[in-house]
Order: sequence, then structure tokens, then C-alpha cells
Amino acid sequence: MERESLDFFKKLVNSMSPTGFEEEARETWKKRTQKFADKISSDAHGNAMGMLNKNGSPKIMLAGHMDEVGYMVKYINKFGFLYFSPIGGLDIHLIPGKRVWIKTKKGKILGVIGRQAIHLLEPEERKKLVKLDQLFIDIGAKDRKEAEKLVSIGDPAVPAVEFEVLNKDIVVGRGFDDKAGAWVVSEVLRILSKKKLNACVHAVATVQEEIGLRGARTSAFGIAPDVGIATDVTFATDYPTEESGATKLGDIRIGKGPVISRGPNINPKVFDLLVDVAKKEKIPYQIEAAPRATGTDANAIQITRAGVATGLISIPNRYMHSPVELISLNDLENVAKLMAGFVLRLDKKTNFIL
Repeated sequence: MERESLDFFKKLVNSMSPTGFEEEARETWKKRTQKFADKISSDAHGNAMGMLNKNGSPKIMLAGHMDEVGYMVKYINKFGFLYFSPIGGLDIHLIPGKRVWIKTKKGKILGVIGRQAIHLLEPEERKKLVKLDQLFIDIGAKDRKEAEKLVSIGDPAVPAVEFEVLNKDIVVGRGFDDKAGAWVVSEVLRILSKKKLNACVHAVATVQEEIGLRGARTSAFGIAPDVGIATDVTFATDYPTEESGATKLGDIRIGKGPVISRGPNINPKVFDLLVDVAKKEKIPYQIEAAPRATGTDANAIQITRAGVATGLISIPNRYMHSPVELISLNDLENVAKLMAGFVLRLDKKTNFIL
């Protein structure tokens, strides 16, 4: 991966962008993407958009969401401890004992998620899943008055971890779901900016995917694309529970290339063209069966207005919605190459009508 592209990915991943509070990631994405776009913009919902070749045909929308799961402060008790609710789907097993960054009006502050020490729990309590109302964030405040000088009700928080290289091209971090996809659509514009295009391209870093695909709904309605490709992460099944994971989800492996979805959420002609591009460009790929709505921006794009020919290309990801999501940079690059190759195949004669 080129140094500039990698540095951008690190900065995007390390930005704080819990759902509804994506401004840090949005500004990072726009600052980089404006170098390659004919036009850069954002909307009232917070989506960030870059456009190439305004008068081209067909019109294609590329989408990757930049929001991440996190926490929100909902109550401060008299002792200065913060009680919170999840933003998006979180694994409660993984929450206790973690450091968090809280995004406040005065900047980022550190806290730790505490609970009663295991020594003080009854034997039966130790076997049970902790309840959210038994957890709290400790910011070292002596009381509510001091805490309220630092934190406000509604402030969001995320795990206090950043991008790291684990081994060669294998990297870990929080929020790869789906800042990896937001990186891809920016990277595709970088690739396409050096090419001759027939299509009009709208690359969108969408918001609020984790609570209902909201940014994709509004941006797709505004753009009204002829074809849309979403990119998100998907569940890799190549880890110790491989057999049970593979039988449920399919054989998806880190480092084996982009994952092309096939199913009712996906236009068959879009799927066939994606596979054809992968074969001819010698891009390794995997197929994922998606027998219903995918739960990604692809679902929102497909059912926009009178309907959009839609595809989904995913990045294999281990440990989703945890602070240690794991992906391959090679897979990430190949998703961008596949998406760019698809766009370059389009012209005004391209027809996705079934």
C-alpha cells in the first residue's frame, strides 16, 4: 500500500466517529478525498461526498460508512461516575475493564470502565453476564460537580485503542467496521482520478449505518444513482470456531481477497460483472451467500426511489464490533482495485435491467 494511502487509513481509523458524532472522521475523509474529486461536499445528515465526471453516464454511487459503535453518557451520579448506554450493537462481555476516550466539548478525555471487583462477587454472580447498569465510567472525578465540568450528558465515547500492525499486512484496531469501507471509496476516487471515465462517480462516506443505514438512505435518495456498490466488512470464519462459523456463514478467509455478495439484495448483472472484473484483473475473490437483506448500506441503496442496481463487496474481518477488529491490508487494497475496475467497465450503454 502506498505510504499516503496507509497514513490516511491510520488517521481515519484513529479518528473518533461514534454513530451520530462522525465529524472528526468526516473532516479527515473530506480533506484527503478533495485532492482527487471534482467536487467535495457534505449534507445536513453528515454524509461526506466526492464526485468525479459530473456529466458522465451511468451515475454510480460508491458507499462505505464511517460511523463506529461506541457508548453515550446518560447519567452522572453524586460520586462523579458516568453511566452509559451503547451506541450500536456491542458485546457486553468485552466492555468491563476497558479504557475509553470520551468526546467532549473541551476535547478528548480518558476514562476507564469499572465494575465491582471479582473478589466481592458471589460465586453465582461470577457466572452471569454483567448488566450494563452495573458498569460505569470512572474519570477520576471526586464528585458530580467536578465531573460535570468535564463531561456532559450525551457525550459519546469509544474504546481507547488505535491502529496497529500485528504481522506484516495484518492490522488491528477499532472501527474497521466500517472506516475500512470509507477508506475504500476515497481510494477508488484516487485511482479513478488518473483514468479516463465514462461514468459519473459519487463516492460517499455515509453516517449512522450502525443504527439503521440512515446515511445511505438519505444520500442515495439525493444522488439517485443508476447503480450502487456498497463496501463493508464481513465475518471472517478462519479462526478456532471455524467449523461452526463456516457452516453458518460460509468459508470466508483473511487474505483471500474481496468478498462479493450474491443474493436478493444484489443485482445479478452487477454480481456477474464484479466477478468478471476480478477474474480478468487477476484479483483474488471470495463469494458470500446473502439470502436476505444484507444489513449493509447495499440494502438501503437497492430500495431507494424506484430501485437501484446494487452490489456489495466486503472486507473479511475478525472480531467485529470489538476493540481488536482484524483485517488484511492486501484485502483492503484489492477491494479498491475491484471497485475501480468495475467503474471503468461502465458506459452509457451499460444496462442492469433484468
